[in-house]
Amino acid sequence: MEGRSPFTELPIEPRGLLWHEDFITPEHEQQLISIFQHELEWPDRPGRLSLHYGYSFDYKTFGIDPDIPYKEFPAWLQPLIPTTEARPPEQVCLQYYPPGAGIPPHVDAHMAYDQLYALSLGAPAMMQFRKGERQIEVDLTPCSMMQLTGEARLHWTHGIRKRKTDTLADGTVRPRADRWSITYRWVRDGDCECGNVELCDVAQRRNGVEKEKRSLKQSIAKSTDEDPAP
Repeated sequence: MEGRSPFTELPIEPRGLLWHEDFITPEHEQQLISIFQHELEWPDRPGRLSLHYGYSFDYKTFGIDPDIPYKEFPAWLQPLIPTTEARPPEQVCLQYYPPGAGIPPHVDAHMAYDQLYALSLGAPAMMQFRKGERQIEVDLTPCSMMQLTGEARLHWTHGIRKRKTDTLADGTVRPRADRWSITYRWVRDGDCECGNVELCDVAQRRNGVEKEKRSLKQSIAKSTDEDPAP
């Protein structure tokens, strides 16, 4: 942990969005990107790509896949595990975003996961947080670690639009370039009690909403965009 200062909450909506601007140094970032580009074996297909460590993400249940063996964290990943939690995460996902790639608006499953962190590497990108008609953009700057808690974690969706440029607040148009993210998930101990029937799979289950209906938005997104993912 390279002399890191504590996480601080961004003074914006959604509440509960915690931020660490310099979680790693630029030199460490370049070492990681070199590993990603030259030492890892990625799926051979276009678009956003994912590699899983610990338990694998199950794209049918949005939880962990019990049929895939646990994959130990590689040496390059171990120093990047946040130490603000009592135990290491059970599921970590490394993703590669080529220019123009995105991820549909989604909320990581309440039933399966509790804490959620994301480390950004490479080029920056704008992430959209949505709740009803409200939409907030957050600039995911390289070397920054984001933690989603409270409202940001449970009651707002988050996603990245498929586009090759981002327009900043001052009107500057910034081209997209290669970006990587590392998402960390901790398995929830007990049920989520947020009660959000629209977004919470625990609340939906208690109200008799079947999994197929809960997944409808993801199915629509999959037909028009990239697969929802960690």
